[in-house]
Amino acid sequence: MNSPFRVVVHTAKVFILFVGFTVLFYIGMIWLNREYENYHRYDEPKGAAIKVTKAVESSSDSWFDRFMLLYLNGE
Repeated sequence: MNSPFRVVVHTAKVFILFVGFTVLFYIGMIWLNREYENYHRYDEPKGAAIKVTKAVESSSDSWFDRFMLLYLNGE
């Protein structure tokens, strides 16, 4: 049978491990935040970049065509 002192020691070990890993996780999250804080995703591209999408306004699509597109592609 475990003595009450051993139970307290094992509980303290688990608590210390939990607190330690929580602090490491917190520090890691702060590091990631600082790493990507100044990352500008929407800057103008450099080099010979081209636009790959274009807005299409198509009023000829019926609601049934749109529904079938949703059903077939899942989009």
